[in-house]
Amino acid sequence: MKALFSQLDRLGLTFLAIALICAALIPALALAVPRDSAFAVPPYVVALLGKYMCYAILALALDLVWGYCGILSLGHGAFFALGGYAMGMYLMRQIGARGVYANPLLPDFMVFLNWKELPLAWWGFHAFAYAGLMVMLVPGVLAFAFGWFAFRSRVTGVYLSIITQALTYALKLAFFRNDFGFGGNNGLTDFKDILGFNVQSDATRAALFSISTLTLALCFLIAKAIVGSKYGKALIAVRDAESRVRFLGYRVENYKLFVWVVSAVIAGIAGALYVPQVGIINPSEFDPGNSIEAVIWVAVGGRGTLVGAALGAIVVNFAKTYFTGAFPEYWLFALGALFVLVTLFLPKGLLGLLGARKATAGPTPTSAPISAPAPGPAREEGVQ
Repeated sequence: MKALFSQLDRLGLTFLAIALICAALIPALALAVPRDSAFAVPPYVVALLGKYMCYAILALALDLVWGYCGILSLGHGAFFALGGYAMGMYLMRQIGARGVYANPLLPDFMVFLNWKELPLAWWGFHAFAYAGLMVMLVPGVLAFAFGWFAFRSRVTGVYLSIITQALTYALKLAFFRNDFGFGGNNGLTDFKDILGFNVQSDATRAALFSISTLTLALCFLIAKAIVGSKYGKALIAVRDAESRVRFLGYRVENYKLFVWVVSAVIAGIAGALYVPQVGIINPSEFDPGNSIEAVIWVAVGGRGTLVGAALGAIVVNFAKTYFTGAFPEYWLFALGALFVLVTLFLPKGLLGLLGARKATAGPTPTSAPISAPAPGPAREEGVQ
C-alpha cells in the first residue's frame, strides 16, 4: 500500500482527498443540516451527484483501455448496462409480494406476460452476494470472450471500435424482446429495498452516494496501480507501437485482454451502483450513443490521465443537466461542438490545458541569492 501511494503525484493525491471529503461531507450536509439552511444539500442533488460518480467510474474504466492501451471502445455502455441489469434483478427479487400482482416469486412483468416459473437466469438473485458476483462476472466473461477472439485475430483501430459498437447494439436489440426475460422495453423498475433499506429514503441515497464516491477512489487506486507497474509500461508501449512490441517477443494480445477485462468489470460495478440511484434500468442503456458520449467525457477531461477522465464525466454531465433544462433542443449540438473543439484545440483535454498554463508560467522564482561565477585559473605573473 505504501508503494502504491508513493506512485501518486500531487494531482492524484488531491483527487483522492477531494473524493474522501465529498463522501463524508455531502451526506452530512444532506442529513444533519436543516432543510432551510443555506448549506443543506437537497435529496435530489445527492442522487444527481451519485449518478455523476457512477459516470466517473465508467469514464475511468474507458480511460484505462483507451488512454493507456489505445483501444477505442465504442461499446463500454454494454458492460455498464449488464452490471446495472444484474443489480436490477436483485432489486426486483426483493419486491416479492409487494408488487402489483402480489406474486412472491415472479416480478410483475413476468406475471403480466403470463410466465409460469422463474427463468434459470434469475435464480440466485434473491441473495445480494450472488448478485454482486454477477455484477462483476457477467461483464468480465463477456469481455473475456470478446477480447479473446478480437485480440488474437489482431483486430485493431477503427475496425475494433465498430465491432464494439455492434456488440452493444446487438445486446440492445436482444434486451428489447419481451421473451428475453428482462422486462423488454420497460426494463426493470419500481424498486423497493436494497439490503433491507428503503431505496427511496434520503439516508439510503446518501449512503449510495458515499459508496459510489469511495468506489471511484478505489477504482482509481486500482487503475493507478496497473498503469504505474511494469505491466502498465508495457501497455503504453502497446499503445504507441504495437508492432514493435510484438516483434520484441511480447504476447500483445494477453496484455490487451487483461486490461480489457479489468475495464469491463469496473464498468459493470459502475452500472450496479447507478441503478438503485436512478430507480430504473432498461435497454436504452445499451444505446451506442451512450458509449460514444463516454468517449467524449474522457476526451474532454484528458485521455491517459485517469483523473481527467473522471473530471470530464462530471463536467460534461453537469453541463448536460443544465443545458437539457435550459436549452433542451440545443444540447446535442453543443455536445458535438464540444467534442470537435476539444479534438482540434485541446487534444490533451482540460488537464492538458492546466498543465500548459503551468508550463507557460515558468519556474517559480526563489529568494536564494545568485552566486557569482567561479573565477578562472589564475594567470601567472609575467605570462602573456
